[in-house]
Order: sequence, then C-alpha cells, then structure tokens
Amino acid sequence: MTEDRQPTPGQETSAPGGDSARTPAGDALTDLVLPVFELNGEFLAAAEQMTRPVGLTPAWWQVLGATLDEALPVAEIARRVGLGLARQSVQRVADVLVERGWAVYRDNPGHRRAKLLEPTAPGRSALRRLAAAQHEWADTVAEAVGEADLRRALAIIRRVIDSSRRYREGHADGGEAAVT
Repeated sequence: MTEDRQPTPGQETSAPGGDSARTPAGDALTDLVLPVFELNGEFLAAAEQMTRPVGLTPAWWQVLGATLDEALPVAEIARRVGLGLARQSVQRVADVLVERGWAVYRDNPGHRRAKLLEPTAPGRSALRRLAAAQHEWADTVAEAVGEADLRRALAIIRRVIDSSRRYREGHADGGEAAVT
C-alpha cells in the first residue's frame, strides 16, 4: 500500500525522467484538461445533433453563421470563427456552402480577389432554425447548471486562456516568460 504524501517545503520532488514535479496549481490545471476536452466533445455532439436535421454540419454552421450580419471574406471568417480553423479549412467549407446553395460569393469592393461570402435565403432560413434549436439546448442546459456558476466558469476559462496565450507568446521565440 502506498501513501499519498505531499512534499514538505524545501523538499525536492521530481517526476519520472528527472523532470521537476508540477505545483499543486499545475496539477489542478492538468486535471482540468481532460474534462475540458470532454466538454468540447459534448458541445460538438450537441451541435451535430442540432445541425443534422437542417442539413448542415457544425463547421458549416460556424462559417455560415459568421456571415449572418454581414458578408465577409474567408480570411475574416477564419479570424472571427477562430477555434483553430485555418483559412484553408474555412475556404473548403465556404466552397461547399456555395456548392450546396447555402451561400454565394459576391464581389468585394475592398479587394478584387477576396470574394465575400454571403448566406442565401435557404442559408438564412437554416440559421434561423438552428438558432431556435440552440436556444432550447442552451436554456435547458443552463437551467440545470445555473447562471451564476456558468458566469464564474466563463471568467475562469477566460483567465486560463489569457494566461496560456501569454505563456505561449513568451515562448514563441524560445524565451522564458513568467505567467501571471
């Protein structure tokens, strides 16, 4: 039987391979990673369930939804949608949306080669149907969790994202950066 012991101050700890062990806060963050991946998977599964009856996919919904208020070039959609979607991935999705009649390309007065993507009437109708499904899902899930807890979780998630970005930006050139 092994005992779970915490190191005493000044006691050297190491992980397998001789690397230094994480701090308790580092352990807490690491413990958060897998449930966050699971949550992302759950969000994608819910999006899939909402989009399937409408004939879209979650990625198509993201790209088409970004153009609901204004027609946008693919590069701008990629920036706005974020979530790790490369411009090339957004371009492929935009092409499929146009091919299937959910959107059209139109000339961009600000840039000759970068066409604007705009939803068609069927695309707008699909987005309205998806909005209703998303509202029902969001209201049901949020009621079970509670608004106050969700807002606290959001604030913490934003702090983790910001801190991770600062860390990555500080290490982008191989340098060391303090994370606050």
